[in-house]
Amino acid sequence: MKPDEYGENYQAHLLEQYKLYVEMADRVSQRRDQSNRFYVTLVSALVALLVVLARVGAGPSGTVWAAALLIVGLFGIALSGIWILNIRSYRTLNRAKFKVISSMEPQLPWAGYTDEWKLLRPRDARPKYLQLSRVEQLVPWLIILLFAGIAAYGVFLLVDQ
Repeated sequence: MKPDEYGENYQAHLLEQYKLYVEMADRVSQRRDQSNRFYVTLVSALVALLVVLARVGAGPSGTVWAAALLIVGLFGIALSGIWILNIRSYRTLNRAKFKVISSMEPQLPWAGYTDEWKLLRPRDARPKYLQLSRVEQLVPWLIILLFAGIAAYGVFLLVDQ
């Protein structure tokens, strides 16, 4: 809606909507951080489970140990895959929120987020930073490799027996 169609409170209401939208974008980032912590906790629990199994006599040899390695490895791979999808979902949601924020900024006295993005990703040069969502996606991929190795070792032990 155009300012002249809206009425005299257009700028005040736009500013309030802008503040709310910026706060909601920040909350999405906080939820994303909490989600990452949740997955790190689950992955740590899986590794701890293997350590406990090794200590109580299920490992480091035997069919039970090999099966545990295979099951935990496959579960860790699946968990990390879901984690990657979760990160992508939050990234898509944040990207949409910041597009809305950027579309509101030309109607405000200063376009802080738009200017910040121009400084971080100039068109005529390489980006000055690597987006956090790209960095954070590396972690679950590395964990997938770890659990793939664990599962492969479990298969090796099962076949070798």
